[in-house]
This record gives sequence, C-alpha cells and structure tokens, in this order.
Amino acid sequence: MEAIILAGGRGERLRPLTEDRPKCMVDILGSPIIAYQIRWMSTYGITQFTVACGYLHEIIQEYFGDGSKLGVKIDYIVEKSPLGRGGALKQALKKTMSNAGDSVLCLNGDNICNLSLPSLFKFHEGHKQLASIVTVPLRSPYGIVEVAADDTVCGFSEKPELPYGVNAGIYVMDKKIIDLLPDVGDHEVETFPKLASQGRLKAFRSNCFWRTVDTMKDVSELKVELEQVLMGAFLNPQR
Repeated sequence: MEAIILAGGRGERLRPLTEDRPKCMVDILGSPIIAYQIRWMSTYGITQFTVACGYLHEIIQEYFGDGSKLGVKIDYIVEKSPLGRGGALKQALKKTMSNAGDSVLCLNGDNICNLSLPSLFKFHEGHKQLASIVTVPLRSPYGIVEVAADDTVCGFSEKPELPYGVNAGIYVMDKKIIDLLPDVGDHEVETFPKLASQGRLKAFRSNCFWRTVDTMKDVSELKVELEQVLMGAFLNPQR
C-alpha cells in the first residue's frame, strides 16, 4: 500500500500561522501535522508517499526532501493552478498508476489520528467497492442541556458524542476510481455522492483518536490533548 497526502490547503482560518507555510506544516508540539501523518503510516509499513501540494509547496519540500531522513520515499505533485482536492488527487493517482498494488491510501493533510490501518485495509478488501471512507463520531462543540418533556432540566453533558458520523478525510481507493475524479473540483462533493447513490462507497466506522486542524482553537485544543496523552504514557508505570 502506498499513500497520497493532499497538502495544498492554504489554511485561511489559521492565519497568521499559515502566512509563511501551508496548512499541513502548522506546528503541533514541535512537529508539523504532516510529519505526524508520515510517522503514523510508516509504523504500518507504508514507505511510499505522494504529496499533492501547491501553496508554499517549497516549505514542505525543503523540510522533508525525498523522505530519506524518515526512512521513506516522498514524491511531490505541485499544482501550477488550483485544482481542488479532487483534481489534485487525480493528478497524484496518475503518478501511482505504474506502481504495484490496486489500492491507495489517501488522506487530507490537516488531521492527526491513531487509526489501525490493517483493520481499514481488511475492511476495504472484504467489501470490494471503489472506495472506503473512515468515519468518526461527531462530537458536539457545545455542552448539551438535557430537558424532560415537561421542560424540566434533567442534567448536562459536556460536548457529548452525537449519533452521527463525520468524514475523517481518510480513504482507501481502488486506483480505477481515477476516471470518476474531477479534473478540477472536490471529490468529496462530486465523486463520493455519486458513488454513494450507486452503493459503491463503504464507511469504516472508527472510534480512534482523531482531530482535524481548521482553526486556531483546534490547534490549541490538539496541543493540550496530545500533551495529556504523552504525560499519561510517561506516568504509566512499566516493569
């Protein structure tokens, strides 16, 4: 399995952090977001990456080079003009067509997670559809007031999980999906709804740690959560 990272985002809502770097290079506890992604995937044996980039792409290329410092191989697809995520994915897939393997792992370059990839791959292979997308539970950004039928307040829930799934921006795709991707546009808007209407898209439901970084608040909250995870691992007694 090889991976494509969509890393062309400008991160307008993350300014001023993205004035001198693309969204995927925003620093989280000393490392850019995309570095977390590459290390996570490489622990599962993925060593071939194609990074689809555009805005300030040279920042990514200067930081990672050919990937050898991380023990992986990184190629780059640079947009000369904005193609949208779907168009960028299509160009990146063209680069992988001559490589071995019928499927490719694809993800947006703005999230951090600890998903078990073998479970995802097994799910995709078992269902034999064009694409499988990872979904995670939707968590309310607000505290919820629990109200009885007679308008009595029964209690409160702080940012509970809601009974809906969120597209995590992580997918396994058969390479033959390339003909269904737009030359310019967003595959999540144009391609996935068509596949869903035809019953050719599967959802891999996960409860893994997953956070996306869209705003300054997301950056602050993710740093706190990762610090807590690291501190918990450090304080966990080992023999």
